[in-house]
Amino acid sequence: MTLPLLLTLLLSVLIGISLGLLGGGGSILTVPILTYVAGMNPKEAIAASLFVVGATSAVSAVDHARGKRVRWRTGLVFGAAGMAGAFGGGLLGGHIPGTILMIAFALMMVATSLAMIRGRRNPTGAPREGDLPVGKVIVEGLAVGLVTGLVGAGGGFLVVPALALLGGLSMPVAVGTSLVVIAMKSFAGLGGYLTTVSLDWALVGGVTVAAVLGSFIGSRLSGRIPEAALRKGFGFFVLAMGVFVLVQELPSPASLILGITATGIAAAAALCWFLIPVCPLRRTPRDGGAAEVAG
Repeated sequence: MTLPLLLTLLLSVLIGISLGLLGGGGSILTVPILTYVAGMNPKEAIAASLFVVGATSAVSAVDHARGKRVRWRTGLVFGAAGMAGAFGGGLLGGHIPGTILMIAFALMMVATSLAMIRGRRNPTGAPREGDLPVGKVIVEGLAVGLVTGLVGAGGGFLVVPALALLGGLSMPVAVGTSLVVIAMKSFAGLGGYLTTVSLDWALVGGVTVAAVLGSFIGSRLSGRIPEAALRKGFGFFVLAMGVFVLVQELPSPASLILGITATGIAAAAALCWFLIPVCPLRRTPRDGGAAEVAG
């Protein structure tokens, strides 16, 4: 076993741990690992990430379903719409230059990291569970699926608040239901990419097994680490990863300016969070920071 392959498999365990602990973050880690460690080109990495995250989410959804944290009607309606959008995104992504896809992915990482660091307020005015606005759910599902299929990321971070707002689901139930949605649209997006991309299924299978094992570890650790602190810490990590990808993909002068600026901002945010008691980043949302994210 070569060193890059061994490192890829070890890092893949982190993908599952992220899903097990946070209910999300898998795709945010998978694409950079497959691109910069395993050596896949961007399109292959995005397609492979859709399979890895889809399979891992499906396994994680089983545990949530056993705990009665899945609303099947809402998840299947949202998931069906998401599958259509994801398949279209996968078809489109196969014809877009890899550099553009990676830049779009990095921007999604930065936006996701800021949302995680800031936290989310529990939505107000949401419908009661069971009162499903089907039309809005279908439109949201199509839009979220398109983003997921195109860049292989961002699905869960958009699905959870959409389910909470449109479906009136509590956050734990929104997370469990979102895993069903993520699995459905990830496989649909993969189908779109496979029309133009071929994968090394031995490598993809090994990464998937490692990620699934990691999800079991994450599930066992879940609840032992304060969720708000975990989410913010992971948010800083995702921010750093997003900056790294941008620096790798942008032309040299632009990447240098971006790298210096973003590194300064990230360093200032980290110092504020860890050293200044009155730092605005420490303010928690009204729901006590209990919001979870998936994807």
